[in-house]
Amino acid sequence: MSATVTPEVSVPSQAPSHASRASAPHTPPDTNDASIIAKGYARPDLLVSTAWLAEHLHDRHLRIIESDEDVLLYDTGHIPGAQKVDWHADLNDSVQRDYVDRAQFQTLLRRLGIDESTTVVFYGDKNNWWAAYALWVFQLFGFTNVKLVDGGRLKWEAEGREFTTVVPAFSESRYVAPERNDTPIRAFFGDVHDHLRAKNALVDVRSPQEYTGERTHMPEYPQEGTLRGGHIPGAKSVPWARAANPDGSFKNAEELRAIYEREQGLSPKDDVIAYCRIGERSSHTWFVLTYLLGYSNVRNYDGSWTEWGNAVRAPIEKSV
Repeated sequence: MSATVTPEVSVPSQAPSHASRASAPHTPPDTNDASIIAKGYARPDLLVSTAWLAEHLHDRHLRIIESDEDVLLYDTGHIPGAQKVDWHADLNDSVQRDYVDRAQFQTLLRRLGIDESTTVVFYGDKNNWWAAYALWVFQLFGFTNVKLVDGGRLKWEAEGREFTTVVPAFSESRYVAPERNDTPIRAFFGDVHDHLRAKNALVDVRSPQEYTGERTHMPEYPQEGTLRGGHIPGAKSVPWARAANPDGSFKNAEELRAIYEREQGLSPKDDVIAYCRIGERSSHTWFVLTYLLGYSNVRNYDGSWTEWGNAVRAPIEKSV
């Protein structure tokens, strides 16, 4: 079924002024979505269905964010009211390999019309790789009023729901960002070394060919400069896509437990680090373990294989 694309003819007027925002009491959107609750997740409030979103497109306290691998995709058509967050230009520092700082994040959210009272709903292509990545970066700044659209752009389009090329305009917010705090959910190279010595759980979410060392890049993607192939010693191979259904939605909690716990031996009490190539696929797995299965201590190693596979004397296993 093809989606309907509305041509760009006007800008939505759903954005309230600062004055109207201040005068009206904040009523958070009700995200008790029966179809999500039925899947048995630890935190069903972190997901919304495409049907729920279609019913809440004009909620004044909601901001919809599209974040894609294909940074030009948004311009071809997007969910009505959605704004674009470019994972590279908006979330990453332009000089050093790191994320934006407090001032840059504050500027971004003000431009998007987001403040502490806003519920932010993310979706994107590639089964929400980059949407989960953007959500994860928001949480580095303590912004936790966030949700993913179950199935992302793929499911919305497959259901024939509306796309538009209209770019919405929202009044700038007065959001004040805190300092970024990486410690709870982000792992660095040294953290992974310590994790390895402690024999804690590592999850490699890349393709089987990347894990074994047969490839140094994703299938059908270009080589991006990694010098060595293989995986971090002791890492469990659980490709991110195993957590997803063909329509892009997440498998239910029982199916996920069968993969991560009964097959791989993980436990919700484990100290877990997930990694991939640059942290986007492992953001998807971080979301699954943290919110769908309720693991309390999961970190995303965003340096991932582009750092580890290039580091001098970093231990590597191959299983070709």
